[in-house]
Amino acid sequence: MKRREFIALVGGAAAAWPVTSRGQQQGRTAYVAVFSYSKENDPAAKSYNEAWLKRLSEFGWSQGRNLKIAYRYTGGNADLIRQYAAELAASDVDVVLVAGASHIRPLQQVTRTLPIVFVEVSDAVGAGFVQSLARPGGNATGFTHFEFDISGKWLELLKQIAPNMTRTAVLRDSRNPAGNAQFGVIQALARTHGVAEVRPVDLQGPSEIERAIMEFAREPNGG
Repeated sequence: MKRREFIALVGGAAAAWPVTSRGQQQGRTAYVAVFSYSKENDPAAKSYNEAWLKRLSEFGWSQGRNLKIAYRYTGGNADLIRQYAAELAASDVDVVLVAGASHIRPLQQVTRTLPIVFVEVSDAVGAGFVQSLARPGGNATGFTHFEFDISGKWLELLKQIAPNMTRTAVLRDSRNPAGNAQFGVIQALARTHGVAEVRPVDLQGPSEIERAIMEFAREPNGG
């Protein structure tokens, strides 16, 4: 089986997304790595893996027969992310299924040849993982789970709930390219919905959310 074909299969099979049937090379054992932000005992991760393996089996791939899988769970630990990225780059895996944007850059920093299929990434282009969604280029491709235009719908819905709203706060993490892109869409559509002020509120952790909202709520007509 060609490496490019297997990339398409792995990416489409993750979490049971639609796939297109691919041919198989007789006698070939494919070696795949799963590089995930989840913890190994996370129930959600277990559910994703079950769906993924089920979909792979429908296309004739099963562990112990023609498929070998290496799992690398980090729980978001930065040291583990770097360690596992280096290990995977030096290994003989055919392709890496990466869950989470925080794991792609460290892997691309140590290899530009190992094929990467990513999932659960909001802005692959803005983050620099791919050149474009239509023509990703490089060694990475995958699925984005967010359309930035929906950010404008959030503002529209908020205006319907609170028609007198003329100012809005957008809670975000400015270190995340997706958060910046979402804010840009909201800001561009604000006056269309009669919103004069759009205030970015940068947060680094949950403890700051209540403080930020209370401070913003001191003035009227906010949302």
